[in-house]
Amino acid sequence: MKTESVKIMNKVTPIDSEMLARFEQGYEARPALQVMSNAISRTALPDAAFVPAAAAKLQMDFSVLVKTNNITNQKQSGRCWMFSTLNVLRQRVIEKCKLEDFSISPTYLAFYDKLEKANLFFENIIHFAGQELDDRETFTLMGNPLPDGGQWDMAISLIKKYGVVPSWVMPETVHSTGTAKYLPILTRKMREDALELRALVRAGKDPAARREEMLAEIYNALRILYGQPPKTFDFEYTDTDKVYHCDRGLTPKSFLEKYVGNDFDDYVVIISSPIHEINRTYCQPFMGDVVEDNMFWLNLSQEELEDLTIRQLQAGEGVMFSCDCHPDGDRANGYWDPDCFQYGEVLGGLTFHMTKAERLLTRDSTMNHCMMFCGVNLEENGTANRWKIENSWGEQNGQKGYYIGSEKWFKANVYQITVRKELLSDAQRKLLEQEPLPMKLWDPLA
Repeated sequence: MKTESVKIMNKVTPIDSEMLARFEQGYEARPALQVMSNAISRTALPDAAFVPAAAAKLQMDFSVLVKTNNITNQKQSGRCWMFSTLNVLRQRVIEKCKLEDFSISPTYLAFYDKLEKANLFFENIIHFAGQELDDRETFTLMGNPLPDGGQWDMAISLIKKYGVVPSWVMPETVHSTGTAKYLPILTRKMREDALELRALVRAGKDPAARREEMLAEIYNALRILYGQPPKTFDFEYTDTDKVYHCDRGLTPKSFLEKYVGNDFDDYVVIISSPIHEINRTYCQPFMGDVVEDNMFWLNLSQEELEDLTIRQLQAGEGVMFSCDCHPDGDRANGYWDPDCFQYGEVLGGLTFHMTKAERLLTRDSTMNHCMMFCGVNLEENGTANRWKIENSWGEQNGQKGYYIGSEKWFKANVYQITVRKELLSDAQRKLLEQEPLPMKLWDPLA
């Protein structure tokens, strides 16, 4: 069997001069290709492929809208999941205190996110210490020991454990907004620490004391980079009636309880994945940030995912969602729509036919960005034709920070939403009682 496999592997198809000649002849037989080459020589491919007529159909008018406030900016960091979660929650403070605007500190949560992720990484390294370094779980873990990214579950785990503070209480730093400048350094150190922890476990020694020393080193580095998370603070503000308020001696957790609320168990994360069993719950036991929590998802159909999104918007609350933001996007002007780009036509007639499942399985697509739906336009029959999206890329991008996603883009690229459990049908709520199936570390939606 091994010999036959090697023989198959050795059958190669080189590009030879005859093949190149056929390619050249084929190209020369289509003069329009050279015209296109000339046309885009001074024009970036997305600009050349853009279809203005398609974009014109995506009007910034919606039959269902929820109130939003200032556009936030994650800058050069992968904290979209944190910003989109906080963008949903800050509306509670704005309404409760009658504020023109308000934002919750992402820096405060990011500090603890990195510390908790370091602890989870060490936990996983110890758990899989019996593996070789090139075994799939360990190899995957070593690939990104301290990731920037995350999801709703992770943000909520941090919020429930550490509370929240207003942005001015722990403001952004150059390092919280530009994580690529320091993450490679801490990542290298954590990989080195992982080797030591593995050696201790494999030698039959208790790694607990050394693990805590390693975490203390990460803590010290984060304090230098992010500053000290506050233990108490005063909440001062002037409401829309021009009345001054001052609530003194708050802790992050008391601020959460008093001004934001702690009803997060009333929410559930819904995914729509064609490569996972429908009507099933899933968990990710080796991913997240807070080790004592686990991510819990319910996989429903695309139609159910969309219906729940619409229902929460109609109820007056934004919907945090996760998607693949790379395909078919006009970052500068604020459009997400496959019909807005003709890449295949510009590049000589390429065609694309992969299904959503095939895109996931081939790593062509994955969840790589989180935002908030804040509006939808419904046709007379109640179906959606376009979506209003609040992003966290600042006001200079999109349409003053907002984006429009077509229905076609939604179906192709939206994978996850967070909604109130009360919006689920009785049958859907019953599904939540299942024992969740664990996802692999390398799952396309991980």
